[in-house]
Amino acid sequence: MPELILSVDAGTTGVTVFVVNPEARVQGRAYSEFRQYYPKPGWVEHDAVEIWETTQALLVSALEDAGSKASDVAAIGITNQRETIVLWDRGTGEPVAPAIVWQCRRSASICERLRTSGIEDELRARTGLVLDPYFSATKLLWYFENLPDVQARAEAGELAFGTVDSWLIWKLTGGERHVTEHSNASRTMLYSLEDGTWDPWILETLGVPESLLPEVLPSSGRMGTTAEGVLPGARVPVSGAAGDQQSALFGQACFETGMAKNTYGTGSFVLMNTGAEVHRSTHGLLSTAAWDIGEGVRYALEGAIFITGAAIQWLRDGLGIISQASETGPLAGSVPDTGGAYLVPAFVGLGAPHWDPYARGAFVGITQGTTRAHLVRAAVEAMAYQTRDVVEAMTLDAGTPLKELRVDGGASVMDVLCQFQADQLGVVVRRPKDQETTALGAAYLAGLAEGVWAAPSEIGAGWAAGAEYEPKMSRDEADSLHDGWKRAVDLSKGWATKD
Repeated sequence: MPELILSVDAGTTGVTVFVVNPEARVQGRAYSEFRQYYPKPGWVEHDAVEIWETTQALLVSALEDAGSKASDVAAIGITNQRETIVLWDRGTGEPVAPAIVWQCRRSASICERLRTSGIEDELRARTGLVLDPYFSATKLLWYFENLPDVQARAEAGELAFGTVDSWLIWKLTGGERHVTEHSNASRTMLYSLEDGTWDPWILETLGVPESLLPEVLPSSGRMGTTAEGVLPGARVPVSGAAGDQQSALFGQACFETGMAKNTYGTGSFVLMNTGAEVHRSTHGLLSTAAWDIGEGVRYALEGAIFITGAAIQWLRDGLGIISQASETGPLAGSVPDTGGAYLVPAFVGLGAPHWDPYARGAFVGITQGTTRAHLVRAAVEAMAYQTRDVVEAMTLDAGTPLKELRVDGGASVMDVLCQFQADQLGVVVRRPKDQETTALGAAYLAGLAEGVWAAPSEIGAGWAAGAEYEPKMSRDEADSLHDGWKRAVDLSKGWATKD
């Protein structure tokens, strides 16, 4: 009987496919980057066809790496970059335009117009989200307003809209299934957080035809079956999906209310499980669907930080001061501090808790003694400062202090980051033994649906810390450093002109 899970982690800069066994160990993997497009300042695009073709090739490569075949696979799980939108032709299955990436700020003026119209508070109440270009709805409106015939074709039922999970499931199933699940749907600003469905008032207000949208399904459950030839030798169920941050929360076994994690990826995302009730934020955070494993939707509070790991990519590709990302930790650790310098990586604006799409990056406090090691350390420390900003807002919303933070993502391998994060938060930071938590979350969701794992409690029992970091810095010193950070953030705000 097949017991392996193929977990597709379709991220912002690349796709990884993992082969996961019933002991939650990775038996095989394959990875490939795909191209990033920046047609204008603040604009970010992807080629959705490249994402699909990359994914399809990696499914085969990962199985080869594991020494397995498609008939050994019980299910496919998908986790994906969220808010990025794809719009495609139902007849041809081809995109009608480049995918607009979650980081893209092109719809800032549309957000301003909607804000002026007076619907911002109602949108926030219905969706749990802030009115910001980050989310999918205003990206879709940009398509309607800037691409000829797109809105008319959408209204005629010729087009399909979806986040990356929907796009991949459509392609995996040969166009048979146009679906999504609750965590991804809740990031579109078209979904009613309370009702768990597309919101009729929002669709009518924004002029979005419901026929354009995918069906919303549970995060764990059979969503479709791969088309003939996608995986040579077998047709495999697609049985789990979640947005990458909710998937990481699940993969970190944060199943109890109040448990929290932070993923340091291209951006960073702090999520706290708030259980079966929607918990509204009054401090600049988001309320979001976490998952539905057949017991109803579970919710989370989220702080979305736009740029963390992407700042390291910028140091490598934009400035050339490091040649590879792995240099970051050792170089940052080669100096005891930044010498008073701060890097605010607001390259595409600021996310939670500030929500300023017009903020831009700033490097302040430099002297003639500032070196590239100080700049690299400033980029690392910025990850921890931004996380502290979010956690402080989250504890105010939740009404209880954070007891620990579970961390994952590429940058979490840096001891210097994890220790500084513990120092800034004043709580223990725990890094799991297996750091592929985002991919594991998708694997768990798919495996639960197909009986590979019996219940979340079985998954939770297998979670283990690989490293723990206790705070070492005094609170006075940590607070003083954070005060300098806040001054630097204030300088970055409102820098760009409004379109």
